[in-house]
Amino acid sequence: MPSASRVLTLPPLSFHLQHHTLRNGLRVVLAPDRQVPAVAIAVYYDVGFRSEPQGRTGFAHLFEHLMFQGSANLEKLEHFHYVQSSGGTFNGSTRLDYTNYYEVLPAHALERGLFLEADRMRSPRITEENLANQIDVVKEEIRVNVLNRPYGGFPWLQLPQLMYDTFPNAHNGYGGFEDLNNATVADASSFFDSYYAPANAVLSITGDFDPDQALEMVERHFAPIRRRRKPKRPDFAEPPLTAERRTVVVDELAPIPALAIGYRVTDPGADFRRYLATVLLAEILSNGDASRLHRSLVQSKGLVTDVSAYLGTFGDPLEERDPTRLNITAHYPDRGATDAVLAAVDAELVRLAEDGTEPGELHRACIQLAALISGELDNVMNRGQEFAKFELLFGDSSLILRLPGLLSEITDDDLRAVAAALTPTSRAVVEVVPGAAR
Repeated sequence: MPSASRVLTLPPLSFHLQHHTLRNGLRVVLAPDRQVPAVAIAVYYDVGFRSEPQGRTGFAHLFEHLMFQGSANLEKLEHFHYVQSSGGTFNGSTRLDYTNYYEVLPAHALERGLFLEADRMRSPRITEENLANQIDVVKEEIRVNVLNRPYGGFPWLQLPQLMYDTFPNAHNGYGGFEDLNNATVADASSFFDSYYAPANAVLSITGDFDPDQALEMVERHFAPIRRRRKPKRPDFAEPPLTAERRTVVVDELAPIPALAIGYRVTDPGADFRRYLATVLLAEILSNGDASRLHRSLVQSKGLVTDVSAYLGTFGDPLEERDPTRLNITAHYPDRGATDAVLAAVDAELVRLAEDGTEPGELHRACIQLAALISGELDNVMNRGQEFAKFELLFGDSSLILRLPGLLSEITDDDLRAVAAALTPTSRAVVEVVPGAAR
C-alpha cells in the first residue's frame, strides 16, 4: 500500500443552515427540514467542568440541575409539564467545555419550546430551597454512579488527576461533597451572571419549521433578554507529558483489575487534520472484533477481557477543546499482567508507526465513522445538538457536514505520524485494583 494512500473523497452531508446573531449576542443556527414532523431546540452555553471556580467542584453540573427548577414565569416542574404534555422529550448535560439543554417537540409546539428556553435564560429560580434540594440530588447521583458502582467514574474521574497539573483540567467534575455542601445562592447567582449570558450561548432549531417565522419567534422571546458581557475564556493549555506517570487506585467493588492509559493529543483547534487522524487511529485500534487491539490483546494473547480506545472524556472526540486525550481502557483477570498489557499496546502502536495501515484498514475506518456521523444527523434531536455544539466549540456549525470529506483526506502517513507520537514517555497510566486483591 503506498504510504500516501487514502480513501475516495466523500461528499459533504447536505443541510441548509442559516445563521443569525441577536442584538444581545445570542448566536442562532436554523436548519429547517420539512420532511420531519418535529422540531428540536438546543441551547449550548460555553461553560463546563473546566470553568468551575476552585473550591466549587461540581458546580457546573449542579447549576445544570438548578436550571430545571423553575424560571422567571414558571414554577418548579412546569417546564417538564409543558414539554411532556405537548408530546415532547427534554434533557440536559454538562461536559468539560459546555452545558446543554434540549427538547424535541411536535412541530406546532415550536414557540412553546422557545418560550421555555428563553424564560430560564432570562432568570432561573435560584432559591435556598431549590439549591439545597439539588445538592442532595447531585450527591445521590454521585453515590449511585460512582461510590456504589464497580469502576465508578472510571476513567474520567481518575485519569485527569494524574495526567494534568492545573485545577481546571485535573479536578473532579462531579464534585466533592464538601464543595457541594458549601455552595450558596450567592455563588449560584454569580455563576449565572457570569456564564449564562446570551452572548455566551448558541441556540439551534432543527426540523419542520419556516425559517422566517422561527426567527421572528426567536426575536420575540430571546431578544428582550438583557445583554451581558461574554466572559473571556481562559487558556487552559498545559505542556505535554515528557515522562510516564503511573498510579494505582483501589476499588473495593471491582471484580477484576482495570487499566486506563491516557495520551495527550494535538489541539483540535490548532491542527484539525492531525486531530482527525488520531480519531481514525482510535477507530483502527479498537472498533470491532477485527480491530488491532482486540485481535492482539483479546483474541491472540488472551490478556484482557475487553479493550477500547477513544478520544475525549466521554467518548465523543469532538466535544472538547484543548487539552484533550486519547484513552485506552481494558479489564483483565490477572493483575500481574499489567505490564504485559502495556507492552502489547506499545507493540501495536509501534507496528502502526513503522508499517502503516493494512490494505483496506484506513478505508474501513473512514467509512465506519462517516456512516456514524450520517446516522447521528438522521435523528433531529442529535442534529440540533451537533449544530449547536460545533458552532459553540469551533465557530462553524457546518463543520460536521464536511467531516466525512475531511476524514477521507487523511492518509496512511498521517496515521503513522500520530501513532509514532504515542510513546510510553507521553502517557499516564491508572491501574484499578480490586479491594479484595490487596
